[in-house]
Amino acid sequence: MDGGFWAEIERELEGQPAHVLRRALPRWALCARPAQLPPPGDWRQWLLIGGRGSGKTRAGAEWVRAMALGEAPLAGRVHGRIALVAETLGDAREVMVEGESGLRALDYETRPVFEASRRRLVFANGAVAQVFSSEDPDALRGYQFDAAWGDELAKWTYAEGCFDNLQLALRLGENPRMVLTTTPRAVPILKRLMAEEGTAVTRMRTGENAGNLAAGFVAAMETRYGGSRLARQELDGEMIEAREDALFDRGAIDRMRVRAVPSLGRIVVAVDPPASSGRTSDACGIVAAGLGGDGTIYVLADRSRRGLKPPEWAAAAVSLYRELEADRIVAEVNQGGEMVEAVLRTVAPDVPVSSVRATRGKWVRAEPVAALYEQGRVRHAGSFAELEDELCDFGPNGLSNGRSPDRLDAMVWAVTALNQPRSEPRIRRL
Repeated sequence: MDGGFWAEIERELEGQPAHVLRRALPRWALCARPAQLPPPGDWRQWLLIGGRGSGKTRAGAEWVRAMALGEAPLAGRVHGRIALVAETLGDAREVMVEGESGLRALDYETRPVFEASRRRLVFANGAVAQVFSSEDPDALRGYQFDAAWGDELAKWTYAEGCFDNLQLALRLGENPRMVLTTTPRAVPILKRLMAEEGTAVTRMRTGENAGNLAAGFVAAMETRYGGSRLARQELDGEMIEAREDALFDRGAIDRMRVRAVPSLGRIVVAVDPPASSGRTSDACGIVAAGLGGDGTIYVLADRSRRGLKPPEWAAAAVSLYRELEADRIVAEVNQGGEMVEAVLRTVAPDVPVSSVRATRGKWVRAEPVAALYEQGRVRHAGSFAELEDELCDFGPNGLSNGRSPDRLDAMVWAVTALNQPRSEPRIRRL
């Protein structure tokens, strides 16, 4: 796509009848909203920032389709080597390739074939879209491309390393380009790219795509979250900067992130059960952390979920315990008393369980853990976007994005347990 091509098309088609216009433009260009179409100009990366369900994934997929097929005017030629990058390989397949708005769901004479064993999508004309995960930036080494699509950039595990390797691989053709679709988060790479020369930025709101969403979805979300920081980010696609009074710093978390952990002496899985299990209830916080030989604590996993019934969250916690070969499960019992441990015992009678009861407010409990983060003694082994959002929006009122910070609570219990002597004298067993 050449810079200013929309203006050129308007000039070329001015005064032409509707049937000529329909033949000259691809189907997507006729039905897409203006924000879903590539902007004019000499950009290298198109940053498409939108709320959930705003149509950004469809826009990214349609752009790749046009590149692969050489469909004018979106693409002046066939782009035969395309990179697809998501947070995980599973996300790339389930969202970018096989999802409702993914590449295989679009309109083709011959649908492209996904070769799972080779992690690639092959189009009928021979163009290939290769799949990558942000968890393995080095996997991009040795490849070269003339186009790329990165989905949910703000959630990429090793964002800087992955983006750098992708940029170095984007070296085929006369004008290699990439589209990056994402819900906004105030992460360093997104802020840097927005200010960088060569980036075109488009914003979209969830409400703009209401006609393609379930009836009443937008109204229900506005009723529940309207006016909150969460709504501004997740529905309006607005970049929300970190709170000035937040206890945790996103930049510091990102700088201390690691790709691998050393041998760990102790591992715990912490559980913060919700008071109820409805769809609108609080999430069940399930976070694992491990203790290194030098005293550094590594956050290993966040399996928190909303809407889990007691047997379900107990099974999820035990599953993570077994997966990581942890030493014990630490469970907060304020919401359920002895029932919490009893549910865990029902699922796995052999698993060691330590019950803890909160006697102080969330902010007071989290302050010592925040101090460990500041000292570089807590590091994240990978990216945990939802957990990090809660940490960096956690204020003195004890809420994060207007909700109970359940992931944060579980993380605090895990870190607190590991920061105690092995005998864990401050964890009271009930």
